[in-house]
Amino acid sequence: MKAILFTTAGEPEVLQLAEVPQPTIQTPTDLLIRLKAAGINPIDTKLRRRGTFYPEKMPAILGCDGAGIVEAVGSDVKHFQVGDPVYFCHGGLGGHPGTYAEFAIVDERWVAPKPTSLSFEAAAASPLVLITAWEALYERGRLEAGRKVLVHAGAGGVGHIAIQLAALKGASICTTVGSAAKADFVRQLGADQAILYKQTDFVQATLDWTDGEGVELAFDTVGGATFAQTFPAVQIYGDLVTILEPDPTTKWKIARDRNLRISLELMLTPMLRGLTDLQRHQAQILAECARLFDEGKLQVHVSQSFPLAEAAAAHRLLEQGSIAGKVVLTI
Repeated sequence: MKAILFTTAGEPEVLQLAEVPQPTIQTPTDLLIRLKAAGINPIDTKLRRRGTFYPEKMPAILGCDGAGIVEAVGSDVKHFQVGDPVYFCHGGLGGHPGTYAEFAIVDERWVAPKPTSLSFEAAAASPLVLITAWEALYERGRLEAGRKVLVHAGAGGVGHIAIQLAALKGASICTTVGSAAKADFVRQLGADQAILYKQTDFVQATLDWTDGEGVELAFDTVGGATFAQTFPAVQIYGDLVTILEPDPTTKWKIARDRNLRISLELMLTPMLRGLTDLQRHQAQILAECARLFDEGKLQVHVSQSFPLAEAAAAHRLLEQGSIAGKVVLTI
């Protein structure tokens, strides 16, 4: 089969189209999936630049997100059959081959039926950002109806899903964006307030929006200086969830003075640690989101798609930043 391999860390050019053996079913609960599309995420570009979590297993195939059709099933598979359209988040971290390929082997426990209303490209764009936003808001942030939420980078891959999930929970949402066009985009998704952070102090704008109190929950998808800058925008005894590792130089005084509850969200932990119950839980999140997609309550925005052979170009685009929604490979 054709796949995108990289043998050493580096610039996008290290991603090369190659012919590799087609994977085969290894355990009774495996599915062989003929991939139709693969989502590209920032974790892919980070691993390409610095190397995977399993350097001893090079060359590697990147890509956690995939959507395709079940081609064959293991002897104990109970929930899927040949011909079923599916989507999933699994592999691509170096230990297990990823989705930048024509086929993938995935245990049925980590897979969900593809939303019937989505194309394969849109479905492949969805899993990692769905799980990340769901866990961050609903599980880490304990979001409830009536609360006020700040979502950073609301037009981004995780951010544009987070806005919709917060709105579905009955929250009021403000979000930071980089342009007027993105402000229009996030309002269509359910944001009540769009803050043009390049022109406006987002902390003051958030405090003005909340009558000086701050939001009950802030979701940081940007990291860096933005994380600590967000502390005064959060209500006393409020929650701040981040998907990035806080900088070692972070000054925590404001967070401590405000009794903030800080949570870290990394949806890759179950895969990295082999936590099967939590991997199954994440597949259940995808199944629930499939229902929301098909009921017209959730959407995913694909900014641009590239053929598999142009994975390097896709990585370059993602690393330029300022992308609204997601970038996808078609296979």
